[in-house]
Amino acid sequence: MASAGAAACIADIITFPLDTAKVRLQIQGEKQAVGGIRYKGVFGTISTMVRTEGPRSLYNGLVAGLQRQMCFASIRIGLYDNVKNFYTGGKENPGVLIRILAGCTTGAMAVSFAQPTDVVKVRFQAQMNLNGVARRYNGTMQAYRQIFLNEGLRGLWKGTLPNVTRNALVNCTELVTYDLIKEAILRHNMMSDNLPCHFVSAFGAGFVTTVIASPVDVVKTRYMNSPPDQYRSAINCAWTMLTKEGPTAFYKGFMPSFLRLGSWNVVMFVSFEQIKRAMMVSRRIKAPN
Repeated sequence: MASAGAAACIADIITFPLDTAKVRLQIQGEKQAVGGIRYKGVFGTISTMVRTEGPRSLYNGLVAGLQRQMCFASIRIGLYDNVKNFYTGGKENPGVLIRILAGCTTGAMAVSFAQPTDVVKVRFQAQMNLNGVARRYNGTMQAYRQIFLNEGLRGLWKGTLPNVTRNALVNCTELVTYDLIKEAILRHNMMSDNLPCHFVSAFGAGFVTTVIASPVDVVKTRYMNSPPDQYRSAINCAWTMLTKEGPTAFYKGFMPSFLRLGSWNVVMFVSFEQIKRAMMVSRRIKAPN
């Protein structure tokens, strides 16, 4: 769990600007543009943010993001093998359904713990640092406190349903697709089981996962970022998007989502394996003969 949490934090630090760009693109069109600013594309969004708000704006919500990964990834990834072994009774080579079930279980457990950190992260990423524009929150702990005081516990767990749905889709699609792509590459001797193979498998899994999970991800982002009276529920949020902006609204921010998820997968899995290996070596060295 410690290895997974640390690796996810490393991946978050590297890919966080892409995640922030994704959030800005996903909420665009929800309300009138502040200061007439419109975002176009991944790198256009990043350059616009740097020009109008400064480079630090790309890392709005990083503290909450790291808190989220320590809670979320440590459970979702760190407990995955344990839960998989629990369902199989310790048998090797579990089937696809067992993998999906294990992914859904750890994903749902992780969301139930980490949801408040995700709400704060998204709201920080969505707020603009412009002169003359009131800031919604000024600090991470102040954001937790203000959300609790203004919206209650329900505010901190706002968007749990779409987030559980999203992470069930992400977990299952990501893990199963990664395994299938990797197995196909190795079976046809296109690459050996090393970093290039992991890189291609992770990016392929990231693309498929983004296609499937993007609509739920956009609804989750908008609903968690919304003030208390804007949407009645996550379903109402989705219906409002469909009727006002059309079906393409569900794929806003697709490219940064794909770039972020693909690169995040690569950095996280490589870091995870290295940290886990180093911890195991350290434990063997410290163990008495």
